[in-house]
Amino acid sequence: MRGKFITLEGVDGAGKSTHVEWLADQLRSRGHKVFVTREPGGTELAESLRSLMLHQPMSALGETLLAFAAREDHVRRYIAPALEAGTWVVCDRFTDSTYAYQGGGKGIDAQAIQTLSQMTHPTVNPDRTLIFDCPWEVSQARIRSGRRVLDRFEKEGRDFFERVRGAYLQAAQHEPARIRVLDATQPVEAIRAMLIQELAAL
Repeated sequence: MRGKFITLEGVDGAGKSTHVEWLADQLRSRGHKVFVTREPGGTELAESLRSLMLHQPMSALGETLLAFAAREDHVRRYIAPALEAGTWVVCDRFTDSTYAYQGGGKGIDAQAIQTLSQMTHPTVNPDRTLIFDCPWEVSQARIRSGRRVLDRFEKEGRDFFERVRGAYLQAAQHEPARIRVLDATQPVEAIRAMLIQELAAL
């Protein structure tokens, strides 16, 4: 039996990465074999492209093409084989991020993104997508509380943030059967209670 593909999405600072390993452990406790990964990244090539995307100046089109180059390698080498083997895959970001950041945030045409997605992963799409949603003020407080160098996307202003957030919420309206929106301003335990409910529905 094919494994399930679960993706976690949201604006920078929403806190989704805090729950990735916990979510995987919950699935393992239910008897599933689980593969945890992230995007951009997941392979040696994709991790190299991730570094370029996050830290090197480039156009919105360049970002989009790099994202899909990384994704094609990732899906072909790891995600698709894992799913076919019956493994559940938990991925921190996937194509919804490209629609939100490069599409909503930077104006890349949604049809172009859809065409690239059909070329790179025509048969691999999430069974469930969990969007961690929070307002600008919460996002910024969390991002700037850490002592690290911010990447290009984390340095973007409020207008960009609102466009990305809006794109995520619009996607959830268009695909309610796949996408769930979680209030990421809630305490960790409250969010994990919501995640358990979502797992029960899969």
